[in-house]
Amino acid sequence: MVMEIVCPAGTPAAMRAAVSAGAHTVYCGFADETNARNFPGLNFGRNEMREGIAFAHAHGSQVLIAINTFPRAGDEGPWHRAVADAQSCGANAVILADIGLLDYAARHHPDLRRHLSVQAAAANADMINFYADTFGVKRVVLPRVLSVPEIAAINAETAVETEVFVFGGLCVMAEGRCSLSSYATGLSPNMNGVCSPASHVDYHNDNGVLDARLGGYTIHRVQKDKPAPYPTLCKGCFSTTDKTGHLFEDPVSLNAEQLIPQLQKAGVTALKIEGRQRSRSYVAQVVRNFRAAVDALEAGQPMPEGMLARLSEGQAMTTGAYKKTWR
Repeated sequence: MVMEIVCPAGTPAAMRAAVSAGAHTVYCGFADETNARNFPGLNFGRNEMREGIAFAHAHGSQVLIAINTFPRAGDEGPWHRAVADAQSCGANAVILADIGLLDYAARHHPDLRRHLSVQAAAANADMINFYADTFGVKRVVLPRVLSVPEIAAINAETAVETEVFVFGGLCVMAEGRCSLSSYATGLSPNMNGVCSPASHVDYHNDNGVLDARLGGYTIHRVQKDKPAPYPTLCKGCFSTTDKTGHLFEDPVSLNAEQLIPQLQKAGVTALKIEGRQRSRSYVAQVVRNFRAAVDALEAGQPMPEGMLARLSEGQAMTTGAYKKTWR
């Protein structure tokens, strides 16, 4: 069975580009606070979503709608309406993180397929089986902290489909559990859609030295004419008693394209590409590459490689936790 390619779409144009490039499945969100990528200029109005899903279905692709933020206590209405609208728009599934919203969807929209968001941080078979038994979850998006053998062990103990990230921005913490950005900015990534929000990023030039700051904290300091990474805390430079450097992870992008055969053997159902904030050109290029890779694997042919280097952060890549231990 061909591994499913799950591709991002932050706009109707990106959705059409992903579908035209060969995406098996596209994931997207409504233009409101129910979506963890609720940025200006991104996402879908209800009519845009309905039209986009019709286009995708007409070309043989599926659409998943991410309703993956956590409802405010006492004000669940927008999230409940989003679930209902996802079904009426024709979505193939919704991606949910909040346990209360999962319960609501299971009770009020039982025919709408439910996937568990990476924001739920379900990283072992016991947790996954609980969500499946209690809320009828059919697929879980695994956090980016697991090795390939750990993923294989999970799949051996659950019948729930697993979806893993293979390209794009790399979160080195357990998604949904990290408080670094909240501490520095006062904004929760679970509600505001991104750690290190651009509104709290500042660059300051001091006598030829460029400081990259987040919430007033200096995260990187580089010499003139050197590239300054975006100030994400877990990819920042820190000083300890014996060294200064990237203690958690370098500022690089995830690229696990050459691990696709191993992930297939580990029982993974779907390969997820990060990047709903990216351009339609980016989306199309990444989708074509991964579609060619899974098609080659299915045909028993060598997979193409090296096509995505220039699309990665700092043109540097890592396989993340898939092949290494933490520092």
